[in-house]
Amino acid sequence: MIIHALRFKFLRQILPFILLQTWSTVVFAQDHSLTPTYNGEIAQIINKNCVVCHRLGGIAPMQLTNYEEVRPWAPLIQLKVANKEMPPYAYDDGIGIQELLGDWRMEPDDIAAIVAWVDAGSPQGDLDITPPSPELPSLEEWNFTAELGEPDIVISSDPLDIPASGNDQWFYPIVPTGVSEDRCIKAMQVKPKGDAKTVVHHANTSIEIPNEQGGYDTYSELTEYAMGKWGELIPVDVCRTLPANSFVRWRMHFFPGGLGATAPGTMIEDNVVELGIWFHEQDISEVGEFTQDLRRYNLREGYENNLFVIPPHGFVMTQGFHSFDHPVRIDSYQPHGHLRLRAASIEIFYPETGRTEQISQISNWSATWHHSHIYDPEIAPLVPTGAVLILKHWYDNSADNPNNPDPDQWVYGGSRTGDEMSHDWIAVTHLDQVRYDELVEERRARTNKLLTGSED
Repeated sequence: MIIHALRFKFLRQILPFILLQTWSTVVFAQDHSLTPTYNGEIAQIINKNCVVCHRLGGIAPMQLTNYEEVRPWAPLIQLKVANKEMPPYAYDDGIGIQELLGDWRMEPDDIAAIVAWVDAGSPQGDLDITPPSPELPSLEEWNFTAELGEPDIVISSDPLDIPASGNDQWFYPIVPTGVSEDRCIKAMQVKPKGDAKTVVHHANTSIEIPNEQGGYDTYSELTEYAMGKWGELIPVDVCRTLPANSFVRWRMHFFPGGLGATAPGTMIEDNVVELGIWFHEQDISEVGEFTQDLRRYNLREGYENNLFVIPPHGFVMTQGFHSFDHPVRIDSYQPHGHLRLRAASIEIFYPETGRTEQISQISNWSATWHHSHIYDPEIAPLVPTGAVLILKHWYDNSADNPNNPDPDQWVYGGSRTGDEMSHDWIAVTHLDQVRYDELVEERRARTNKLLTGSED
């Protein structure tokens, strides 16, 4: 029985790769002139999907900017691409919503081309063809600069020195925003500056308002950053407000040595994390009638008391249930955990019909790449009053988990990198019944138009 189980597990892991190889071989073997070459189409695929990280000074371990650099790694590139481990965007195909903003997943035709190219011996192709050089942003450039320009404001944390090895550290400075009037946020990105990216585990921010006692009251969460996060885009029909004369509270977790590149030297000095914010040009009263917020939604009882235990070589599943007393739209979804989290999902349960709808699932989650899955606003799930969000996480403390540093350890809920967490960051637009009904009708009309081919 054990042998049969191992055989089944092995086949389940490699079967998608075998099928993709077979498909690409059939497609490209029909005509040898279709065999991909590096100078033909492969360089463009790699430049578009890989070189942003695999370049001099990038966060990836090797450079892939020309044929001489790519050729030795071709078999590994084929394996990683075919298994959809690279580019690093763990989001399940074919389950729930697939229309996402900032989606890093490679197109199926590009995957098939790389598989076929490596199967053919990774040919360079016509030497008279010079592949176009990739257009790469600066290593310090903001992710939204190409579309939105430079941020309207940049809010920096206070600097902190971090050793290259040692224990987890936390830092909670508070800094002024410098904003003198209420503004609606269009986009945000949190970015560790320079070498700080090697030691920043996460950096969460909240908006704080001074109170009469000389302290601060929390107005709302602002944004959340963890390793690999791209940023946040706020739909144009809502306002996430940054109030006048407010402050930003940084809640930063540093992990010396990081989970990515090892911190060089013995001390990284003056670590600074920056928050770039882009504003809508319109006055706050013109942006949208409804507001959006970002919150941490916990998945288990006893969260604050750390009543969460994963035994050695064990598996645990957590669930959370959340409902609203008004209609909402779910704008983005970002699971959060540490080294033992392996999968996560979000579903909606409709009590009136008993139906459960799958929204998103991530079955190969990794702590080194935290993605905020931003739904296309025209597809983002609309949740009626009383419907229930079902949030699920699965944890793997076994030796089969490639991210697990020690399967012999008991793992508890907590803030350290070696502990575990179980919550999701979800951006929600709060609607009233009239606007909810309007959005439902607008989507129904678009669907009918697509089905009938009408242009009216």
